[in-house]
Amino acid sequence: MEVVIVGGFLGSGKTTTVINMGKYLAEKGKKVAIIVNEIGKIGIDGDIVKKFGFDTKEITNGCICCTLKMGLKTAVNAIMKEYEPDILMIEPTGIAFPSSIKNEFKLMNLSEEVKVAPLVTLIDGSRFKHLMKEAKNFAIRQIVDAEILGINKVDLIDTLQTPILEVSIQQLNPDARVVLLSGKDTGKKFENFMQMVLPGNMEVTEKINTAEEKTDIKAQEYESSIAASGVGSYAAEFSIESKEAVSKETAREITTQVMSKIKEKALELNPEFLGHIKLFLDNGSETVKQSITIYYEEPQEDIFKSKEGTAPRFKVLSAVSNIEKEAIKSAVNSSVQEVFESMGIEVHKVDHSHTHDHEHGHHYGHDEEHNCYHEHDHHEHRVDEIHEHRVDEIHEYQRLCDYQRSHKVK
Repeated sequence: MEVVIVGGFLGSGKTTTVINMGKYLAEKGKKVAIIVNEIGKIGIDGDIVKKFGFDTKEITNGCICCTLKMGLKTAVNAIMKEYEPDILMIEPTGIAFPSSIKNEFKLMNLSEEVKVAPLVTLIDGSRFKHLMKEAKNFAIRQIVDAEILGINKVDLIDTLQTPILEVSIQQLNPDARVVLLSGKDTGKKFENFMQMVLPGNMEVTEKINTAEEKTDIKAQEYESSIAASGVGSYAAEFSIESKEAVSKETAREITTQVMSKIKEKALELNPEFLGHIKLFLDNGSETVKQSITIYYEEPQEDIFKSKEGTAPRFKVLSAVSNIEKEAIKSAVNSSVQEVFESMGIEVHKVDHSHTHDHEHGHHYGHDEEHNCYHEHDHHEHRVDEIHEHRVDEIHEYQRLCDYQRSHKVK
């Protein structure tokens, strides 16, 4: 089994890239499974990934690189046992240090046939300047740890600026390979990227589970990526109670209004916020998703077909730079209540403080229909609690400073 970790800051396009990678591999006859990690109790990206038919597991309510290590091990073991994929893709939360997840695999008692592909970090090229302003030290840490740097959303970048951006990012990590990507382009460039991540001869992948590697990793500890990110996050799910079915038009109007209110309140808290605000409303026939990743952006909308028999529900996740968690929590809850009340629709917050099962789909491209239920573990951790970590804080901070000095990061 090959393990592919695709990291990157909030809103860098990880979910779209993971879906495109999964579809590409499935078309090549590979069995693909995906683990999605959300910082809040509520999973949104996992629901979207499942709509494309992938066998998916979510790990919620914390970051798998520092607070949910046992959740990662449980999910990996379950997927290996129940599904036996050729490729396991992992999408960590945007405020994770993906390198620590790769190191974590070296501590698991997995088969020697399990390999970890070069670590991928995505960078939203269209927001790079703002990323360096709002979350510079954290983003640089993600960049310098990467083995492959994907400059994403190049379709949104001025072509004259692209070479300058490539040089700037390469200077931050001279050892990484840099590739240009776009969710709208799965042609030759994307194929080259896939060969870079999973080359045919697999010579650049590394076997894990050796005693020597384990000794080295155990001597290290990781700092809390959540605390280091400076991001305030909050997620919630609401059940919808309405005498009449929520129409498609109403669903779109609600998501638009809620997003507008949350953005307005976020701007009051941080006029130049960066991160990811995403929400979706499933009315039982279709799912309307909206998202924004930066203060000046207009919401992007996607429509997905709902699973038959799905109860109406509304989910929202807001993770934004330099805003306190309680402040963004208040902004989200008040926005939801205000909009639904104005529409004459009653909503109730769903309690996710217990363990329960979720249905998960199978990998893209299966010829036969399967029904499979996987245990979905919710972990009650304080998101801001610092647990035991795996890289010496002083060593990592010194390494970051060395990179900044040697490459004149201002």
